[in-house]
Amino acid sequence: MEILQPVLLSGGSGTRLWPLSREGYPKQFLPLAGEDTMLQATWLRVAAIATAPPIVVANEEHRFLVAEQLRQIDAPSPAIVLEPVGRNTAPAIAAAAMQAMANGNDPLLLVLPSDHVVRDAEAFRSAVRQGVEAASQGALVTFGIVPTSPETGFGYIHAGGGAGGPLRHVSRFVEKPDAAKAQRYLDAGDYYWNSGMFLFRASRYLAQLEHFRPDITAAIRSAFEQATVDGDFVRLEREAFAGCPADSIDYAVMERTDAAMVLPVDIGWSDLGSWSALWDVAARDADGNATIGDVIAIDSRDSYVHARKLVALVGVDDLVVVETDDAVLVAHKDRVQQVKDVVSRLKAEGRSQAALHREVHRPWGSYDSVDAGARFQVKRIKVKPGARLSLQSHTRRAEHWIVVSGTARVTRDDEVFDLLPDQSTYIPVGAKHRLENPGTGMLELIEVQSGDYLGEDDIVRYDDIYGRA
Repeated sequence: MEILQPVLLSGGSGTRLWPLSREGYPKQFLPLAGEDTMLQATWLRVAAIATAPPIVVANEEHRFLVAEQLRQIDAPSPAIVLEPVGRNTAPAIAAAAMQAMANGNDPLLLVLPSDHVVRDAEAFRSAVRQGVEAASQGALVTFGIVPTSPETGFGYIHAGGGAGGPLRHVSRFVEKPDAAKAQRYLDAGDYYWNSGMFLFRASRYLAQLEHFRPDITAAIRSAFEQATVDGDFVRLEREAFAGCPADSIDYAVMERTDAAMVLPVDIGWSDLGSWSALWDVAARDADGNATIGDVIAIDSRDSYVHARKLVALVGVDDLVVVETDDAVLVAHKDRVQQVKDVVSRLKAEGRSQAALHREVHRPWGSYDSVDAGARFQVKRIKVKPGARLSLQSHTRRAEHWIVVSGTARVTRDDEVFDLLPDQSTYIPVGAKHRLENPGTGMLELIEVQSGDYLGEDDIVRYDDIYGRA
């Protein structure tokens, strides 16, 4: 029986719909179209047909976020291939293919961006089953989305002659068209949106990449052969990977090969490229409003609201309102693509919101920066059951810990003691200390830092089970 192994592409810096607060994470890590995050939904969509654990290609900075989100849904232990820098999809998929073949197997790879919505999951699974035979025989199968409108925001695939069953040979790939061309493509009936999803044998993809882009193959093979393994993480060697040319699978392989086939599918697909796209796929009330959070809408229609605190709309139509801990976005639905202009302004002004997130994930849990000011910072810290932080000290700050829930085991110089909810302790400047969670539930505590410097680099580690310096 063929091994079918999903490859979840979560790498690069990701697409940020609104780069502030928790919503600043790339969209694959957010629950934008249901209770599960988009990464989680991507795995759950194909878990029933997968016959091998997923391979996830992720950016180094998101490694713990990926691991935690997959752990939450009991996904089989994945291999998480870490990109030190973004180099687009052709190198990322090559690294995944090498990982898939490392144990002597040569599986079929189902390559999936982890930030797409598929509303008809069963129809997609059925399409994958239909593509297995062709992929087994050497085809590079891509899934073309049956268009429902003359969309100018997607690339298109022009299908040629039939290849048996629903599969068709790829005639050509087409860049994003203007409105007139998009309408002609829709009327023609043999053009499909390019979904960026693929099915092919691992060795077949590497052979085709080697044929068309031997420079990419050589660089990734060097990075993979020099990779280090840390638990589920496969850390590609930085220098070799950074030296790899950046290119997409479309440009590097699919537009050049004669083995490309397209399988037209109607699966309720969206790449959620904007907040207005979220309105398109969301459940809406009688007035056409899609709301997440505490929202009151009066005489307002066809708007999308994503709120953490109470947001009230009065007499407005066609708006996108995104309220986060740190900022509020208000835009007309037709202008939300200009969020990139806001991001450019933030970067130009050197504002931290363009790159940093309030909640930061670590292998032991996470911390959320609640408040900060002159000489103080307040964090909400969560430690997973059985996890512990490194034995460490700080040269310029002291810390106060107050337990909210769970049990905290504290090491402070030569002392080791437990704290229960509502109990607290003080960590002086320079004291060697460690925080552990000996319990079976999540440990939550409030940390108040004070000192003349509160940066994350003021840390000396003496012992760390996660191998950090």
